[in-house]
Amino acid sequence: MQFLRVASSLILAAGVLAGSAALAAEPENTMIIELKDGEVVIALRPDLAPKHVEQIKALVRAGEYNNVAFHRVIEGFMAQTGDVQYGDMEDGYNSQLAGTGGSSMGNIPAEFSNEDYTRGTVGMARAQSPDSANSQFFIMFAPAPSLNGGYTIVGNVESGMEFVDNIKRGNAAQNGVVTDPDRMVSVRIAAD
Repeated sequence: MQFLRVASSLILAAGVLAGSAALAAEPENTMIIELKDGEVVIALRPDLAPKHVEQIKALVRAGEYNNVAFHRVIEGFMAQTGDVQYGDMEDGYNSQLAGTGGSSMGNIPAEFSNEDYTRGTVGMARAQSPDSANSQFFIMFAPAPSLNGGYTIVGNVESGMEFVDNIKRGNAAQNGVVTDPDRMVSVRIAAD
């Protein structure tokens, strides 16, 4: 009888893990960022942040993230991008304004979760208000427990983290601001 309980627990656990893998592999929720060195594949997490993921996918599909700079990159912490208003490298990038803009889609109410910020976590940048996320996001180089529960998690890097590691770092004295930044060459949803 004990064997049957253990076996059924293992089967249930395998099913849960398979469900998570299926979510990560689902093309509709897979974002692919082309960087100078290669592609970064991100499993978006609509189970954690459906409104944020919906807005990111709309921005991707509108081409808003193409050529957008990694305007703030801090060694051992994170690489921030997604300022579609002031971060476009083709429209005259300005390091003084990059990081202060968003999109025309409006801000999104916070969707905080109990997930931890670990290496490869993708989170939404925001101002002081919890409900001020819009288009900017960041990719973690390392764990940051101080962000847990205070910033919306929208995904996790599935592959290509070595390319994220190669993103040009910013000036430490200027809070990671990058004057001659790397960029997202193009961004797409795998289903498209």
